[in-house]
Amino acid sequence: MTKRRGEQTGNTAESIARAPRAAPILERREVRHIHRRGVGSKRGVLGMVDAASVAIVDDHELVAMAVQNLLVAIPEVVFVGHARTVDELVRHARPADLVLLDLSLRDGSHPADNVATLRRWGAQVLVLTSGEDPYLVRAASRADIRGVVRKSAPSAGLLTAIVSASRGEHVSTAEWASALDTDPLLEGAPLTAREREVLALYASGLGARDVATRLFISENTVNDHLRRIRSVYHQLGRPAATKVELYQRGLEDGFVPVPRRE
Repeated sequence: MTKRRGEQTGNTAESIARAPRAAPILERREVRHIHRRGVGSKRGVLGMVDAASVAIVDDHELVAMAVQNLLVAIPEVVFVGHARTVDELVRHARPADLVLLDLSLRDGSHPADNVATLRRWGAQVLVLTSGEDPYLVRAASRADIRGVVRKSAPSAGLLTAIVSASRGEHVSTAEWASALDTDPLLEGAPLTAREREVLALYASGLGARDVATRLFISENTVNDHLRRIRSVYHQLGRPAATKVELYQRGLEDGFVPVPRRE
């Protein structure tokens, strides 16, 4: 079957081999609106439409290269650069209309903080994820984002999501719906905020006395919280008698972050 001009197939990873080196972030004086024909939200001169500017923050250059290659075929957006961290992007580039934000950056930054910085900078945010960390997906889902999209999504789906997000529209995906549906904070978890704090610290390896010191409460209070936490999980049919089991329950419910891969 003959493929139409500009049609994309496969997924993001399959575009890497065809991609040129990812463009670095553009300096403020270099970024400007590029007029292209197509559907968009900003009208330019002589009936032309301003393409939405799209940047990506990802510490894997191959991902940025693949995205850049995908965006060449569509007139609604223009790729303006790549940065490895949010701080690097906002320091050196003029605000983009949309930023594709890697969920798990190796600089130790938190998704909610990154989203807040980019929104203050003036950009819409579409989160890219590999889907391996429910804690981070849920954290991002609570922030002011346009949506959550898997990096392994088919090219056509990713392009549709990018164009929609660049217009300020919400992007509905299974990943985002799942994060919202299973988020214990959004649904009102049976654990209180203090109990979530105790669980996160205790499951991370601290003893009850150290947790008490960290939270400025007594050791007896910590133990009371732990007894209630275990009781709640027991009532749900999810064992939490040992510290390892508590850690597993915390990971499953997004109260404890997944360890980062170095």
